[in-house]
Amino acid sequence: MENSNSSIEGNNLRVRKLELSDKSKGFLELLRQLTVCDSVSDKEFEDRFKEISIYGDDHVICVIEDEISGKIIASGSVFIEKKFIRKCGKVGHIEDVVVDAGSRGMQLGKKIVGFLADHARSMGCYKVILDCSDGNKVFYEKCGFKKKEIQMLIYSFWWMNCVLMMYY
Repeated sequence: MENSNSSIEGNNLRVRKLELSDKSKGFLELLRQLTVCDSVSDKEFEDRFKEISIYGDDHVICVIEDEISGKIIASGSVFIEKKFIRKCGKVGHIEDVVVDAGSRGMQLGKKIVGFLADHARSMGCYKVILDCSDGNKVFYEKCGFKKKEIQMLIYSFWWMNCVLMMYY
């Protein structure tokens, strides 16, 4: 796995795991560029951070911090699913990859995906999977992923009600 605290060559950017202090560095604002992310109090953030931390290396949120501005400008997560198939194998699931609109074109998304995929491989995962929109397919192919099968989903009722209330 890549060093969990490595710098990107020639830049003042640091790739590392999420820290509790990242809420004040624009982490939630960055996630809002990806999807719905309601306001989260400091206590809620700390509680969720601690909950995720319990899983150790089985759930990792990676960020890139611009050390000059002190802002989080890219992020993604991976969680490890433990299975019974393939001799109790493991699968890495990459989620929530986002790069700040003002920092795109610097290969930061590729750096995040590589960091997360390397982490999953270091945990013994026999495959790493993710879901993406058609518009992001080419990006993930450049990261080494291949299209396989199709995605299906069902939203829970409470979530659909929240989404519908946003648009009506």
